[in-house]
Amino acid sequence: MAVNINTVYLRVLAIANKEQRGYITPQEFNTLANQAQLDIFEQYFYDLNQFLRLPGNDTIHSDAVDMLEEKISIFERFDVPIGIGNLTTLGVYRLGAIYNRTLIDGVNVKVEAQRLNPNEIRHYLNSPLTAPTVKRPVFYIQTNQITVLPPEADSLTMNYIVKPATVYWGYTIINDEALYNPSTSTDFELHPSEETELVLKILSLAGVVIRDPQLYQIAAAEDAKNIQQEKQ
Repeated sequence: MAVNINTVYLRVLAIANKEQRGYITPQEFNTLANQAQLDIFEQYFYDLNQFLRLPGNDTIHSDAVDMLEEKISIFERFDVPIGIGNLTTLGVYRLGAIYNRTLIDGVNVKVEAQRLNPNEIRHYLNSPLTAPTVKRPVFYIQTNQITVLPPEADSLTMNYIVKPATVYWGYTIINDEALYNPSTSTDFELHPSEETELVLKILSLAGVVIRDPQLYQIAAAEDAKNIQQEKQ
């Protein structure tokens, strides 16, 4: 599932150029497209938190949660093997859980590591009751580096959420005109239902770039109306 970048590009240009509002270059579009994608992606988590806090079991709210979880699921990664030398949060948007596979009473079991703050580690290590073992591992994050204790916990996997890939409207210049080149393009990774939202977000940002307050206001108002409808 993806949103075709050329479809969004053509819609954005068609609206922005209407009545000669201004021209958005491919370079500007690519910058704005990535910002719009990231804005929409990060909003998922704020909205999900909001809907999960609502009381009761209203069907509309439940559907909203399901839709958000479906959109986020595109970026979820489960049981990804990680070696000791590769424990880093680089490329990880949100860390879910870290597991260690170990034998307990002759049975291979996947044990979840407990996450600690760096300043808690010393207290855990100094107490025999809380000292980490392969059956009760812990981990902490410091300067984008993940440390799992004890060091013997080396059969590790990780669940996490990645950011969307960088989008790019690829093009070839022919007769001073930028023509779409699908072989060098990267589509949006967002759910297909986000196509209209992407167009509106990019137009809103473009209104600032081409100094057209009216374009910004139109796109922002339409975006706000869509958000309000989704949250009713």
